[in-house]
Amino acid sequence: MEAKLDKTDLKILELLQRNSKVTNLDLSKKIGLSPAPTLERVKKLESTGVIKSYHARIDQRKLGLNVNTFVLVSLDWKRAKTHESFIEKIEGIEEISECYIITGEADFILKITCKDLQAYEELLFKKLSQIEEVERLKTLMTLSTSKKSEILPFKYQ
Repeated sequence: MEAKLDKTDLKILELLQRNSKVTNLDLSKKIGLSPAPTLERVKKLESTGVIKSYHARIDQRKLGLNVNTFVLVSLDWKRAKTHESFIEKIEGIEEISECYIITGEADFILKITCKDLQAYEELLFKKLSQIEEVERLKTLMTLSTSKKSEILPFKYQ
């Protein structure tokens, strides 16, 4: 169910996406409300699930995580419960940060982050290709990042 948000709620969300550590006082000044109603609005956005959590944005390269790939996965649909079984198996692979069901050339696309090419090769051959439901894997290696934003677009609201 879609939440009913007014312009003030959207401004709060935009500001919190840019800096989730902003104080309630600063947030209230930026949206033009006093601190109490500002805090009340943030709490409502949290309790209704619009705001799911707060996270630190980490520079993966400073942690030695230098390889990003996207992997197209085609499944063998002849098996029972193929979809559910595949998802259950990849949940335990920490290098997979995102998984989407897609249309087109494959059934899923996975976003994978590894230390280096050797770590990716090991993941590919010892984990991913060993999943029984997998029929075909196709790796798309990233060279660099041109744009990466955690900010959702609100202008359509």
